[in-house]
Amino acid sequence: MSTAEQPSRRTVLAAAVAAAVISGAGPAAAAAGDDAEDSGHTPGGHTPDRPVDYHAWTSYSDWRGGTANGTRAVPGPRPGLVIGTPAGSTDYTDPHTGTTAAWEYATWTSPVHRLSVPATETIASWNAHTPAGTWLQVELQGTYSDGTDTPWYVMGRWAAGDQDIKRTSVDDQTDGKSTIWTDTFAIDDATTGLRLVSYRLRLTLYRKPGTELTPVVRRIGAMGSDIPDRFTVPASTPGLARELIVPRYSQEIHTGQYPEYDNGGEAWCSPTSSQMIIEYWGGRLTPEQLSWVDPSYADPQVCHAARSTYDYQYAGCGNWPFNAAYAATFRGLQGVVTRLGSLTDLETLIAAGIPAITSQSFLKTELTGAGYGTSGHLMTVIGFTAEGDVIANDPASPGDAAVRRVYLRREFENIWLRTKRYNASGKVVSGTGGVCYLYFPDRPTPRRRRALARVGVC
Repeated sequence: MSTAEQPSRRTVLAAAVAAAVISGAGPAAAAAGDDAEDSGHTPGGHTPDRPVDYHAWTSYSDWRGGTANGTRAVPGPRPGLVIGTPAGSTDYTDPHTGTTAAWEYATWTSPVHRLSVPATETIASWNAHTPAGTWLQVELQGTYSDGTDTPWYVMGRWAAGDQDIKRTSVDDQTDGKSTIWTDTFAIDDATTGLRLVSYRLRLTLYRKPGTELTPVVRRIGAMGSDIPDRFTVPASTPGLARELIVPRYSQEIHTGQYPEYDNGGEAWCSPTSSQMIIEYWGGRLTPEQLSWVDPSYADPQVCHAARSTYDYQYAGCGNWPFNAAYAATFRGLQGVVTRLGSLTDLETLIAAGIPAITSQSFLKTELTGAGYGTSGHLMTVIGFTAEGDVIANDPASPGDAAVRRVYLRREFENIWLRTKRYNASGKVVSGTGGVCYLYFPDRPTPRRRRALARVGVC
């Protein structure tokens, strides 16, 4: 997203300090420690009454437990869902190219998930392999607290590549009670008390007719939340000093490159942050994958990440589920979108060797040392200093060498977790309320699995 302080297109949501303990140059170096038993100290421990419910379907029994129409579950180390015998065929006209093509399809509908937190907002995310000639659609249908149902809302039409369809969100979806804003289901007026109390997800898998091609879906889930309106949040107590060594990439060195993807690198905070963590976990792009990038450009993998996360309807690279789905195209990685409740949650993850991508918006005066204001910006949290301040790889830096920043704990926590703020014109606008991307191995160590569970990710 752009770092300029201007109205956000997401209408509803709107000098380093050395750490006292620097452990592990990356996930491989830390593996032995992460497999060890916990010492008994977890930063903050479990947060009770978390106003967030993240739920996912990932196991062989999960896939067998849904309602299949032409799909089948496949077992294995990481089970999935594929096209078996197609349920039928249909024409799809791509709204961004005008091209109409025929596709075979099959569907899978999840069981109903009753939210432990009746939600004002819900965000779906998924992990899938879509070889050339295939794509998928994710939909959500829910029940309100007044007993009525939502329509089936399209949460995304997605493919890893952009040759068969242009991946896209779908605008103008509303029933007068809720609306889809790019990637987010939102109750139109939360002050009425109306909430989403349950939902189910529907996957439609597509392939070129007459082929044996198929998408393979490994994870589908959604995060429902009811974050109270707030300009400030309670301060957490520092509990960890550790820094993870994560690759550092600047979006700003790509300014003007490939303007067809949201006007170039100045708006690429989300894919740049994603690429940093993907490479932390060992994900690499091949020369063949990068062959389309101008060889004179530094860090061509950032250009590739921007192209691979671009939402042709939103006209940007900041679609949250599209970034998580991109991360999961790398072998051995999963990606989810959720909300966290405090910096204590981030400390729990960092202690287990898991960096995180946070979404925040702020005035230039609200984050000391940033040097800019933003209506929406992503950065990678990689650790905490001995004083408890946040160590972040901030892609809105003039070059790769300047990406590592230290931000004051209290300032960072507030700009990330609040849901209301004042913009540069003094108008009340929304904040993201703790939105976070988490990328982690498909076979996490026991310690990492426990850390993820403590922040509500299954």
